[in-house]
Order: sequence, then structure tokens, then C-alpha cells
Amino acid sequence: MKRSFNRKEKEVQRKEFRSNGTKYEATLWLILKNRQIDGVRFRRQFSVGEYILDFYCPELKLGIELDGQGHYTIEGSLRDGSRDNRLSARGITVLRIENRAIFENQPAVIELLKETVRRLKASGQSV
Repeated sequence: MKRSFNRKEKEVQRKEFRSNGTKYEATLWLILKNRQIDGVRFRRQFSVGEYILDFYCPELKLGIELDGQGHYTIEGSLRDGSRDNRLSARGITVLRIENRAIFENQPAVIELLKETVRRLKASGQSV
């Protein structure tokens, strides 16, 4: 069976993304690391198939994507929709958060994360 999570051929790209992450990713990582959101573990720059998710919780199959300006174009929306559909077909829930919300409305982002994690736990989505 072919490995589809954190495939070896994506390792260099994942490391590069972690090393050159945005200030938004760095700030969100401070919120997610060390099981601070309802005790679940998140991983940074985790690959699933051909995609690399900004953050991923394997226990809940929850991917978190931070979106900047490029995502709010017609092309960006189409690309994101296709990607989300493919990830959803693998049973992964994708939560998209606008970059600027990390700084402008951090309490609401934290509450959204907690609500999403609780909802997925309650639905029995934990693996």
C-alpha cells in the first residue's frame, strides 16, 4: 500500500515551509502546539497525498489552512475548492482561517478552533 501521509518526496518541501513560514503561521503555531486546544496534537506542514497542510491533527483528521490574499481571487477560490474536495474525500475536515484574523481577532479564532475540535470529538471522528 502506498504511503499517502508525510510522503518522503515531500519531506524537503515540508521542512522548507516550516523554516520559511509566515508570521501568521508562527502565531497560530504558538496557539496550537503542546496540545493547548482541547488536548489534541497538531502537526505543522503535514502532507496528505500531493498537498501540504499548514496544520494537521491526525486524531481528528482536521486540517487548518491559513489564507492570504491569493486565496481570495477566482483562481484561488477554485484551487482551494478542488483541494478541499480531495481532502474531504479522504475524510479530512479543512478549516480555513483568514491570515489577518490571527492578529485582528485572535480570541474568535481560538474559540472557532475549540468549537471545531469539540464538534469533531463529539461526532466520533477521532481515530
